[in-house]
Amino acid sequence: MMTWKKLGLIFQPDCNRWWMQSHAALPTPLQLEGSRYRVYFASRDAENRSHVGFFEMDLENPTKILRVSKEPVLRPGPLGFFDDHGVYAASAVRHEGKVYLYTIGWNPGVRPPLFHASIGLAISEDGGESFRKYGKAPIMARSGYDPCFVSAPFVVNENDKWRMWYISCYRWDDSGETPQSHYHIKYAESLDGIHWNRDGVVCLDHEHEGEKNIARTCVLKVGRGYQAWYSYDRGEGYRIGYAESPDGICWQRMDEKVGIDVSDSGWDSEAQAYPYVIRHDGRLFMLYNGNGFGRNGIGLAIYEQ
Repeated sequence: MMTWKKLGLIFQPDCNRWWMQSHAALPTPLQLEGSRYRVYFASRDAENRSHVGFFEMDLENPTKILRVSKEPVLRPGPLGFFDDHGVYAASAVRHEGKVYLYTIGWNPGVRPPLFHASIGLAISEDGGESFRKYGKAPIMARSGYDPCFVSAPFVVNENDKWRMWYISCYRWDDSGETPQSHYHIKYAESLDGIHWNRDGVVCLDHEHEGEKNIARTCVLKVGRGYQAWYSYDRGEGYRIGYAESPDGICWQRMDEKVGIDVSDSGWDSEAQAYPYVIRHDGRLFMLYNGNGFGRNGIGLAIYEQ
């Protein structure tokens, strides 16, 4: 079993910035050089619309924030577009001198909390300082395999084979007072990182009574196998889970080994969500959100291997 040491909140939204009135959600790191990382995140403006900005940190002194973007690097799209109510960063990949930032675009549904989400792409040619969206449409939307929505892609380019683990919402339960989403993690592949093939393969599925959702997943290759961290919901708020796989497709869930749980009080006492794990210098660093889907900001935990 792992044992993570929590360092607490390392970044909190700055309400003095017009685009950062609340939340710093879905931390998405990009290595700059050595131990220095840029972390993209989504914040909400006064109209509750999500924008993507970033901060920079050094893992050798991770509680000190080195830089914060003055303006967002991505903004919601025009009215009627797939990301007109908000855009989130989900996964950053360097490729041929560019940075591919995989995003989530969303629109509210007619009946709350129903919503629609799709996967987008933005490309940077200046090292991730600025981005242009790849076209006006998402690169992946709902389909016969994913009838309600797709979201939260985690992407790697492995020996020229692009691999994606993503959220697939397969139904909404309308039997209670409010509709309840149900989603798990599916898998897709690509030859270019833009056009994706999927055939409905489920990687991480529900295994426990009352479990509704498995959310944003982070995958690391370890030797000949893979490790994954994700968040799951059994009706008490998100918790972080852990799984292992020989090939990245067939996974064994080992949530009891994750070694991190909600605190007795404070910013992550009700939930822990959207983990992203970085391996550096013999240690694992976990960026994650707490209560309210990142309402208070981004926290950090360290595991000494």
